[in-house]
Amino acid sequence: MALALFYTFCCLGCTAFNDLLFKYFARKERSRGIFITFIGITGTIVMSFMPDKIGENWQMTLLWGIICGVFSAVGNILLIESMSFMSAGVCSTVYRMNLALVVPLSVLIFHEKLMLHQYFGVALAIAAVLSFLPGRENKSEGGGKLLLPAVMIVTASVFRAGLGVACKYGPMSGASPNGINFLIEVMWIVTGLAYYYLKERKYCRPDAQVIKYGIASGILVAGILFFMIAALNAPGAKASIVLPTAQMSFIVTFILSAILLKEKITGWKITAMLCGAAAMILLCWH
Repeated sequence: MALALFYTFCCLGCTAFNDLLFKYFARKERSRGIFITFIGITGTIVMSFMPDKIGENWQMTLLWGIICGVFSAVGNILLIESMSFMSAGVCSTVYRMNLALVVPLSVLIFHEKLMLHQYFGVALAIAAVLSFLPGRENKSEGGGKLLLPAVMIVTASVFRAGLGVACKYGPMSGASPNGINFLIEVMWIVTGLAYYYLKERKYCRPDAQVIKYGIASGILVAGILFFMIAALNAPGAKASIVLPTAQMSFIVTFILSAILLKEKITGWKITAMLCGAAAMILLCWH
């Protein structure tokens, strides 16, 4: 379990800094599709050096790689788009509260046993999300039109929960963890290009700044994926511990966004942070 926790905290660090980079990128009108594409290109290059990308069953590797890739790419596009209207601290917190779905799914799918206080943890995670309902946030953050961004970030959280569960289930079905990582990056390329051609081609033109952001984020995303799957498949690892702990990155992102981006700290944000932190502690306490 010690090795699983080491990988988990490495994943946490990469995640916190990548969320902050997403916010820096989302502050201006840039092509999200090209950004996602270059994240995928960078990650694909990094992951191409990983061994054993086929696994015991190439069909399972292909299937779960595509499933995980769709969950990952779509969820992150929604995260970036929501950051165009809402603060990094808010988006990161809501996005990481996907554990409210992950933990019950871990019980249903992996038959992991939970104690009563862990169910209270799920309730607190839901309370953290509800603290950011439209009307709670300062109207200056999104011009008072926060319903659509709120829907996007909650949907992104659902996709993130699906990614966590799929990354655990895929290797159990004979898929290669490294193969899943590689295909996730490939799906970022496919999804990014599709998003660009379907939504942005007439409005956004790729530039050097977008490419630089994409490469930097690509390295961090590769780290997130590698360390998350390594943690989930380490000896003695439990999805109900690894995944909630990795989501603690929202605390780091919240603090850094307040310091570096001067994002306003409100009573509702503090309430959500406390609920989220308490949820993590309860869910990780065995």
